[in-house]
Amino acid sequence: MPDGTRSELGQVGIWTFAYEGQPAGIVRESAAELEELGYGAIWYGESFGRDTVGQAWLLLSATRHISVASGIANIAFRDPIATATAARTLGEAFPGRYVLGLGGHRVDDTVHQLDGYPVPVRGRAVTTMRTYLEAMDAVPAHGPIPDPAPRRVLAALGPKMLALAAERTWGAHPYFVPVEHTARARQIMGPHAFLGVEQAVVLDTDLDRAREVATAHVAAYVSTAPHQEANVRRLGFGDEDIVGGPSRRLVDAIVTYGDTDAIRRRVQQHLDAGADHVCLQVLTADPAVLPDREWRELAPALVSRQLRKAAPHKTARQMDHLSRRVVGR
Repeated sequence: MPDGTRSELGQVGIWTFAYEGQPAGIVRESAAELEELGYGAIWYGESFGRDTVGQAWLLLSATRHISVASGIANIAFRDPIATATAARTLGEAFPGRYVLGLGGHRVDDTVHQLDGYPVPVRGRAVTTMRTYLEAMDAVPAHGPIPDPAPRRVLAALGPKMLALAAERTWGAHPYFVPVEHTARARQIMGPHAFLGVEQAVVLDTDLDRAREVATAHVAAYVSTAPHQEANVRRLGFGDEDIVGGPSRRLVDAIVTYGDTDAIRRRVQQHLDAGADHVCLQVLTADPAVLPDREWRELAPALVSRQLRKAAPHKTARQMDHLSRRVVGR
């Protein structure tokens, strides 16, 4: 549920998968620099490099005040008891700084083809997530309860998951979405729930080269992630945008590229559409290398200059008009 602390994450953060492949010492140094640069939050993905709880400890212990958010902790990797008790421990050790982003796939055997362990919960995604949250809430506490408790957000894309995020958690963390989705999410969730949106960016003034990196990123998701393909189709993209490789229209909707001004404009569009926070995933030709140069270059344009925040009383009609204008429909 919303708790009035949305501003603590600031308007702009960093989202990255790159920490998974880096030694712990480099991760600590990088996180400390992001804090020094003024970013409001560090969001990190979870694949098969470093466990989300261990990654959170690493980032939180290397910094003093920046928020650290899992984006997301995959519910297929751990049961609700483990997630609930880990979140409490992080909340006690680093009060008010940890955000638990939950998502992933616990409704099929995709993950467990790797370890042979059967999926313990089956059913529709929203029902499964609701059950998971209820199970977390039911875990008894035999130690200190952190105050404030760690905030939870859901990796929500569709209307039902967005509604669940607003009903049962602090808010939502949509990933791989255009500005139009941000406007729709705000309509569904209402004015009070937190909305922290991931935005992929390529900081490169050679637009052909930047577009090549952006296209590879979009192609990887629409070809391997059915839930992401379903979401862009829900937003009006069709076979002509997806089959045989992503169209220029789809790439430009998902990724913004160019100079710092181009990226700042896209961040502002998300804020105008109803986002509270935008976390930037910087894409480069080599995803194994930390984009620390780009993080440094973006900071003066995005965290040193206060961006406008959209008025919370915008009507649904105004939001819809804005989203259509942004995607050129």
